Amino acid sequence: MLAKRIIPCLDVKDGQTVKGVNFENLRYAGDPVELAKKYSSEGADELVFLDITATNEGRKTTIEMVQKVAANVFIPFTVGGGIKSLDDMKALLLAGADKVAINSAAVKNPDLISISSDYFGSQCITVAVDAKRVDSDFYVFINAGKLNTGIRLSDWVKEVQKRGAGEILLTSMDADGTQNGFDIEMTKLVAQNSSIPVIASGGAGPVVEHFTDVFKYGYADAALAASIFHFNTLSVPNLKSELHNQGIEVRI
Repeated sequence: MLAKRIIPCLDVKDGQTVKGVNFENLRYAGDPVELAKKYSSEGADELVFLDITATNEGRKTTIEMVQKVAANVFIPFTVGGGIKSLDDMKALLLAGADKVAINSAAVKNPDLISISSDYFGSQCITVAVDAKRVDSDFYVFINAGKLNTGIRLSDWVKEVQKRGAGEILLTSMDADGTQNGFDIEMTKLVAQNSSIPVIASGGAGPVVEHFTDVFKYGYADAALAASIFHFNTLSVPNLKSELHNQGIEVRI
């Protein structure tokens, strides 16, 4: 069995790390490069950086920030936000990112998943999926969660895998920032409809059971969190130690 991964997420806006609730009411959480250095030294398995306003503002992710992070961390990191083309991806990978995450652009042009995974290799391509419960089903949202695509989550996950993505970064918009726990039902649905790794995101609180539950019952391969790490309510080393004690295989 592969070890479960713990991944701090840095949502970046105007060069600073921010965090909100349900994609709204953002507050400042620290310098992204300094936080990256901290998490790298504490034993995080990977990092994710999302330039959360790049798509809606019609601009690209800041290359300079990626270069600074690459010079200061020694673990893999994924970058997303405003990525629309192979050239965008190439620039970020050359700047030091290990993987790129595409979201809105992938939905608008699914061929981008196929082309990029063929060109760079599936291991470099993460498809980020923002989803929300609508009536009795889950649907995919884009443009920083502002637009309901009308695409059922289960259908999109199958399409993403078929087109060669290396992993799925799944964010529950309903759970985002609430610290009430991951959306187990949504995560399980995605994991059962794909054979590629699934990173669960949205809802992690300073409760170890939130993580054990999403690994055991949501079948997630990795768990991503932001607020609890940024505001020091739970540290990466303590979380990993507790998970290990509860029988979850993690890298200590």
